[in-house]
Amino acid sequence: MMEEQSPLTEGVYYILLSLYEPRHGYGIMQFVSELSNGRVELGPGTIYGAIKTLVKRKWIVSLEEDGRKKEYVITNNGKKMVESEVNRLYELHHNGLLITKGENRL
Repeated sequence: MMEEQSPLTEGVYYILLSLYEPRHGYGIMQFVSELSNGRVELGPGTIYGAIKTLVKRKWIVSLEEDGRKKEYVITNNGKKMVESEVNRLYELHHNGLLITKGENRL
């Protein structure tokens, strides 16, 4: 049986998605805003606090700086967390449609 995992926050979920390609903090903020059509706007404090936690959990790693802004990229463990969250969200969506018979579907 798979180990129980807490749901990811929306911000962490989007940060992890954004790091399937190397990005620095500002690039993460731009990507998340574009991907969510402006619905999710992450500020620098949120981004850098989350990055610190995600590095500690080994879900992302820092790439070499070369005197530029530090970039981050998702690890295999981070990808497993995203896949688990996608499955959880699919289940929520599927069961919601099942119960409501799709009546509220956009």
